[in-house]
Amino acid sequence: MTTTAQLSDQQQQALQQLLSVADRTDPLLDGLEVYIVGGAVRDALLNLAAGDRDWVVVGALPEDLAQRGFIPVGGDFPVFLHPRTKEEFALARTERKSGKGYKGFTFYTGVDVSLADDLKRRDLTVNALAYSLDGRLCDPLGGWADIQQRCLRHIGAAFSEDPVRLLRLARFAARFHDFSIAAETLALARDLVRLGEVDALVPERVWQEFAKGLLTAAPGRMLQVLQDTEALAHIAPSLLYTPALDSVLAWASKQNLPLSSRYALLCSQSPELDSIAKALCSPREAKDMARLLQLMLSSSAFSLGAGPEQYLELFEQCDALRRPDRFEQLLHAAQGLITLDEKTWMGRLEAIRQVDATAIVQKYKNQGQHIKAALRLARLQRLGSV
Repeated sequence: MTTTAQLSDQQQQALQQLLSVADRTDPLLDGLEVYIVGGAVRDALLNLAAGDRDWVVVGALPEDLAQRGFIPVGGDFPVFLHPRTKEEFALARTERKSGKGYKGFTFYTGVDVSLADDLKRRDLTVNALAYSLDGRLCDPLGGWADIQQRCLRHIGAAFSEDPVRLLRLARFAARFHDFSIAAETLALARDLVRLGEVDALVPERVWQEFAKGLLTAAPGRMLQVLQDTEALAHIAPSLLYTPALDSVLAWASKQNLPLSSRYALLCSQSPELDSIAKALCSPREAKDMARLLQLMLSSSAFSLGAGPEQYLELFEQCDALRRPDRFEQLLHAAQGLITLDEKTWMGRLEAIRQVDATAIVQKYKNQGQHIKAALRLARLQRLGSV
């Protein structure tokens, strides 16, 4: 089905902007049946800024693209880089389940694979839209109708064969938080868990989707979907999720906190940080922020009657003198859970950073054992005067 009906002028213009003059006149594309597919088309119809363009080539062989100068980079199936733009062009393909997990598929590419065949293997109807080089919107699976109805819907029963599709469903639910999820799609997502497909996910792949979900406006929606489908207990069994985290993560999104801070808030109620980090393959920066945020939240420095000793201990534990920017980031994240005066705390940190450590070292150059104590005393005195 090819349609431009019911599109607003703004949507039609957004689609047209997916293609530049250079695309339309590119001699390397001349004579090829090529389409922009997936997210860029979806986002244009939603009047959102388009991200990277994904291209599909229909009715061609690998040698056809190679002869035109495209650079082969595909592993399991033929993918080529455009020699000038470096964008990816994949040959249209079908797939068949041949094993466990998200890598257990056999792919077929050939000149007989149609655009509709390629789109049918995708996860959700809203991601199965295409835009041709001559300006046609191709919608064989009803993606435009589901965009209008604000519904995330699977394409076929094969949805329950790939566990990554459950992660993507949860992530898209977070990004498009005003979209509902079709009941039959949720049922298939639960099948992925029941059949053990989710257990075949590797942590690196989980983190890719998890990180994208945390950076949306409503990360809690991703967690809700994973919880409702019982996938969260398999993906990150040590993560303690409660609905209260939804508002905290929504606050973090409004504050535009970086990924590491959002991850730290996600883990703020979970004692087994190492286990979570292993399950999600969290990067070191995120793991450090999670550990330090829990340390900050449990510090006596924020209790009634706290003074210079407690303040300095927290600064030292957080390595704040060497990493003041990270400490400020920690303070900002902590405000999602406790009340604190970030300006006052940064003023205290700046006060002890003004202590002339070089002068103290020089003063006690023949009495090295006194340097640490003298430096600490000077910092405590500064904190007492702030």
